[in-house]
Amino acid sequence: MADDRLFRHVDSGDPSEASVRIDPDSRGDPVEPMLFGKFCEHLGNNIYHGMDAQVLFNPVLGEWHFRAPEVRQSGGYDAETDPGRVRETVEAHGRPLAYPEETDSDALLEAYRDGLAFGWQPTDADAVTASPDTGPSGTRAQRIETDTYDEGVFQETRLPLHRTDGYEFRIRARASDETTLDLSVGPTGGAAVAEASTDVDGAWTTAEGTLALPSDADPDGVYEVRLTAADPANVVVDRVLLYPDDHVDGADPDVVGLLRESDLPLLRWPGGNFVSGYDWRDGVGPVDDRPTRINPAWGGLEYNLFGTAEFVEFCENVGCEPSICVNAGDGMPAEAAAWVEYCNGDPEETEMGALRAEHGYEEPFDVTYWEIGNELYGPWQVNWTTPAGNADRYARFREAMLDADPDIAVTACGLEVNGDGRWNDTLLEECGEDVRAVSEHVLAGGEVDATTDPDELFHAFMGFPDQLRTRFDDLRGRMEDAGVDDPKLDVTELQLFASFQPDAEGTGRESRHASDTEADGRGGALSPETMPTPTTISEALYDAVVRHTFIRMGGFVEMLTHSATVNHGGGLWKEGERVWANPCHYGRSIGSELAGKTPLGVEVTCDTIGTETTFREIDPVDSVPALDAMAAVGDDELAVVVVNRASRTESTDLAVDLGAFDTGSEGTVTVLSGESMADENTRDDPTRVVPESSSIPVEDGGIELSLDPYSMVRVTVPLE
Repeated sequence: MADDRLFRHVDSGDPSEASVRIDPDSRGDPVEPMLFGKFCEHLGNNIYHGMDAQVLFNPVLGEWHFRAPEVRQSGGYDAETDPGRVRETVEAHGRPLAYPEETDSDALLEAYRDGLAFGWQPTDADAVTASPDTGPSGTRAQRIETDTYDEGVFQETRLPLHRTDGYEFRIRARASDETTLDLSVGPTGGAAVAEASTDVDGAWTTAEGTLALPSDADPDGVYEVRLTAADPANVVVDRVLLYPDDHVDGADPDVVGLLRESDLPLLRWPGGNFVSGYDWRDGVGPVDDRPTRINPAWGGLEYNLFGTAEFVEFCENVGCEPSICVNAGDGMPAEAAAWVEYCNGDPEETEMGALRAEHGYEEPFDVTYWEIGNELYGPWQVNWTTPAGNADRYARFREAMLDADPDIAVTACGLEVNGDGRWNDTLLEECGEDVRAVSEHVLAGGEVDATTDPDELFHAFMGFPDQLRTRFDDLRGRMEDAGVDDPKLDVTELQLFASFQPDAEGTGRESRHASDTEADGRGGALSPETMPTPTTISEALYDAVVRHTFIRMGGFVEMLTHSATVNHGGGLWKEGERVWANPCHYGRSIGSELAGKTPLGVEVTCDTIGTETTFREIDPVDSVPALDAMAAVGDDELAVVVVNRASRTESTDLAVDLGAFDTGSEGTVTVLSGESMADENTRDDPTRVVPESSSIPVEDGGIELSLDPYSMVRVTVPLE
């Protein structure tokens, strides 16, 4: 690591002792709060069964898009037609929803092949006939014909009964002849414990109501949600929605609460690869009138239950600022401009502002940060393009969007770490001073296997931020040379990105707890259970060092939206309606104490780490300080964050010299630590890796503590 005014290293050669000395005379630019942002995308269970509180799978009864592995010529993915691969998807269906292992995937697959929407099953296959039909929005609905009484369809699910017994439902359906539909909930294979009825006839009917489960209902049980007809009937069902009654404007209250408590400053949406095939107009207006679409990037369906207004409301409830990435794949500049106007336009003076008001939102959303396209360089992206194509799209989109609102801040789609420089250079050559900021996705690691040394991999990640600094400093210089005034870099995706390649035996993803395996990440064999991944303590340490590096770059890195909010990358995890935090969620919260403060110079005396292996974009690292430290001062507090980057068995005695600051006699130390590089939280053990805080004395202008392997600490001291 090159020394600079905010970090100086002295190599002690001694792993048992280290020191951090604060230099109050060396100061940097205030720490940008947006470095502690997050990212969310319509991917897997990130939005639906993640941020969104709606419980049921495929609630719109649409035709499921099983994604094939092959990329289409124009980007995106076709539907899977291979029966074996479809079966694999069906068999994996229940795992993220925490269904029991005995869930009958054969019955799900048979129901799907017999015309029933994936995720649903007939109550009696001999008495129920399913076929596709068309709903009032023009997309697929489900025709259900029953030959006898009290038959229909059901699906298994878990419920957030640990929070609430009350549920709100909404059903839209019609029938060839008047009949009564019953919605009921009961334990799998058992009698209903809550039910409600609604009458339907030939006209589309939207029925809303509530269900109350008994207070002694098993909070960890699996339940059947059944929709049945009281008489033999021929009905068409467009949607069946079920929300816990404690939802926050449709969002999961546990997710909202955890993000709000962590002081999240910024959230990026809706993608990610998803956005390159997304039409924002599908996700506005009355929810029940929105169409269902396939998700061309990730498979499955886009229900359009969570659109622009829901995203903005989510941000308001969390207390963070929204950031939107527009579709520069198969989208057009005029569409992006209309989206800007819909969000920010005056309802009296603009067409889209008036439409927003018609949808129930009179006040503008005031979205400032807009990103033009996502990873447009990748053939996996719908309507990917070339460097020159990206420059052309940026110029056209930028002009249209700024015409809609000249006060927004736009960001160009960039590529630096995984490219040869040509992508960004072409953008700068063609657009020059019109480039305000470029985006970057730091998804480093590549393929690893059982022969990979765990310590080499861990140390490679811990040393990689120094290489990022070099590459991004070079980018800043090229942007300045192109005439960009005050250039900015927006890192809009970040996570550990090593991918384990199993041997012929294969390995399953079970608990990664060190006590469960002979390998502990210090010389043992690498496996999915023992490697650093986004859900482990390693992600928290890596993210902290990356953020410290960006702070030292003096304001060039404008934002970091880490991947992701729920069930993708690292952040929060949700299975079976239970939500818990990954270590990196706590690490981000610990580090966010630096936000808004003025960074100070530190001199770190410690030993070093190094590697001999190249991991795709990560070159071998040499003489990297084993500890990374960042200090910052506010009006009434001094904060120091120290990260242990070394994979070893012994702790390090650390002395922190607080410099010439006049402090109180006692500070607070907050520690986030794992037993191994792969330690993580799980549904069964959600608090295994959590912060622990305690008081610590300040003596002779300093603090002494012990720094464990695989840990980060924050020391805060009040100023007198």
